[in-house]
Amino acid sequence: MPDRLRHSALKDRVRHQPSLNDRIAAAAAAKRATLDRFRTAAASVSPVDPVIAASQAAASAAREAAKAASKRERIERLKVDKAARAAEQKAQAAAAEAEALGATQRAKTLASEQKAARDLRYAARKARK
Repeated sequence: MPDRLRHSALKDRVRHQPSLNDRIAAAAAAKRATLDRFRTAAASVSPVDPVIAASQAAASAAREAAKAASKRERIERLKVDKAARAAEQKAQAAAAEAEALGATQRAKTLASEQKAARDLRYAARKARK
């Protein structure tokens, strides 16, 4: 294909493409048409039957009550869990403190035993001399 024809075909393609402003205007028109269609559809809906409205209101109230009860139960469960965690942490802290105290006592006992053994070795050495 000669360059002249290829260039001509490219110019035709570019010339027939819509510009940015054209695309924006088309999108705005489509949006307006859609909104108008929904507005007219909402206006044409018949009024709701009072019995249906009452049953829907009752169902909505029941859902809200169930949701509130569920929320209260969840809050109570969280409080109980929090108290249990606090008690467990307190017990762990007490156990750690008791372990540390025991370790100190063992260290003191071990130190006194080591001193006694050292004294015995010293006395044995003195006795040999």
